[in-house]
Amino acid sequence: MQKAIIGKKIGMTQIFDEKGKVIPVTVVEAGPCVVSQKKTVENDGYASVQIGFGDLKAHKVNKPMAGHFAKGNVAPKRTLREFRFDDTDAYNVGDIIKADVFAAGDKVDVSGTSKGKGYAGVIKRWNFQRLKETHGSGPVARHGGSNGACSSPSRVWKGLKMAGHLGAEKVTVQNLQVVKVDAENNLIAIKGAIPGPNGGTVVIRDSVKA
Repeated sequence: MQKAIIGKKIGMTQIFDEKGKVIPVTVVEAGPCVVSQKKTVENDGYASVQIGFGDLKAHKVNKPMAGHFAKGNVAPKRTLREFRFDDTDAYNVGDIIKADVFAAGDKVDVSGTSKGKGYAGVIKRWNFQRLKETHGSGPVARHGGSNGACSSPSRVWKGLKMAGHLGAEKVTVQNLQVVKVDAENNLIAIKGAIPGPNGGTVVIRDSVKA
């Protein structure tokens, strides 16, 4: 059965294995989540499961979403994510998904929104090399250099690496290992670092490389 859960990144810490070796882990508050919608090939053209995480007060939900939650007879949720599974027979609307859906040793992919770093220059954003500050380089040591395209095509090509917004984008880290699952407190400890700031929403699902 394919598995997925939504959670909140708590932070990093370290735990010790049976041999006393230190393992750096990221702790995620995973679930409890609820299945808010189920799509089928017959009705929607593909099979998927929509999962909700995080309680939301009813007065903060607009009418379309209120009707959506009412149709599934589930409480309003702050975060909704849809997962395309090959087989959705194991899931039904209203089912609760908890952290114990995963176990220690599982390989998972974790997706989240990376930290926003604002407006950044080409050195920080694209790892450009700086110019030397001697022999007439002038005040352009950290500039990106010429970006003109001469008389033809008389424009800057789309996708040219320039200064601009850095971070705050979806990042997926694949093939991470689940080290420990605390089902009672809905916590999952994953080896290594995962994207996003503490308190950010993350999605954990089966690794495609497993």
